[in-house]
Amino acid sequence: MPRICILILVIIRYLNFIQSLSGEIMKKNAFYAQSGGVTSVINATAASVILEAKKYKTKIGKVYAGKNGILGALREDLIDTSKESISAINSLKSTPGGAFGSCRFKLKSFEENKKEYTRLVEVFKAHNIGYFFYNGGNDSADTAFKVSQISKKLGYQINCIAIPKTVDNDLAKTDCCPGFGSAAKYIATSIMEASLDVASMSETSTKVFILEVMGRHAGWMAASSALARNKKNDAPHIILLPEIVFNQKKFLNKVGDIVKNNNYCVIVASEGVKNSKGKFLTESDTKDAFGHSQLGGVAPYLSALISKKLKLKNHWAVSDYLQRSARHISSKTDLLHAQAVGIYAVKYAVRGMNGVMPIIVRSKSKKYSWKIMPASLSQIANVEKKLPNSYISKDGFNVTKKAIEYLQPLIQGEAFPKFKKGIPNVQKLKLIAVKKKLTDWNN
Repeated sequence: MPRICILILVIIRYLNFIQSLSGEIMKKNAFYAQSGGVTSVINATAASVILEAKKYKTKIGKVYAGKNGILGALREDLIDTSKESISAINSLKSTPGGAFGSCRFKLKSFEENKKEYTRLVEVFKAHNIGYFFYNGGNDSADTAFKVSQISKKLGYQINCIAIPKTVDNDLAKTDCCPGFGSAAKYIATSIMEASLDVASMSETSTKVFILEVMGRHAGWMAASSALARNKKNDAPHIILLPEIVFNQKKFLNKVGDIVKNNNYCVIVASEGVKNSKGKFLTESDTKDAFGHSQLGGVAPYLSALISKKLKLKNHWAVSDYLQRSARHISSKTDLLHAQAVGIYAVKYAVRGMNGVMPIIVRSKSKKYSWKIMPASLSQIANVEKKLPNSYISKDGFNVTKKAIEYLQPLIQGEAFPKFKKGIPNVQKLKLIAVKKKLTDWNN
């Protein structure tokens, strides 16, 4: 072979080597974490982020999951998702809970605690992280918004995308929140089934049944129980919302009238029901990590009230974690939402977007359809979307037709997990930790 040909081949190989080396230098790893109360479909979002990231091999290296949310970044507790099989990642789509651990940890402002942000940058640099995906609700959107400002305040380039998740359905801008549709389906199904039980026993036994559901300031979950009705007088007969001030006299009169006319009464109460002074009926002195008062206990409170004032036998239940972890009855529509926001989060990040959230936009056509669009975190963080007045009945104990029209599409379709020995088959991840490069974080 002539020397000139050999020289050309050497040059081509050298250029290819330089190009591949340049690509590796430019390619950044991604950080993904779950935050706040988890849902039955949040892991489906995680799977979508991980699988979508694999399509951008020239831009995204590995996806590191934070162990227990943002704490995983601060503590340098990272999980290497590339060590998991594709089948294991796909199994997340039918696994409830938070596969990588969640947390309730609120970052302080940059001015209040620069140390936290400096630590984040140190971890990002040590592991070549240039993409930050934070999957959570209101307080998580606030954290993501603060992280998105690192580029400007500390000079470290980061593309930060918040991914919506919350059973409370109270995030601004988005039509609905992944996780809510499945919780709504569980609540409506549970109240329908329980009401049949109560009705069958009401002649000689229980007259009133109370179900307490989540919802601190927004009554979306309580409102969703109305989807259990097929006919006008079907249960639930009373829905107590945090948007409506609780009036004891009116409530007891309503319960009494319903039992008199119907022989039994089914009540769904939001945990965030407040009195005329704006205080939660069952507020405690205990606070969570986000500074919220610990709630819970509305159902037994109402039960005691009914027993004392109306002398009616009653039972109560608290759906609590069951309503947000019931993957066996998740809404297919909700699952599709959860997957879509994960996919678009990656698409937005590789386009260079920062400080945005992929939101669900409902079309105005009669037949339900939707699409994903980006929205600025400055318009979402710390903004709470409550139930509109047009969704609440005039007497405050029910929801309107408009509310039903909004809610109905969100619980459509079934997405059953695979079963083994009669129960859902859950595949566990390896959760292999990334080797630490820094000293331990001392907060």
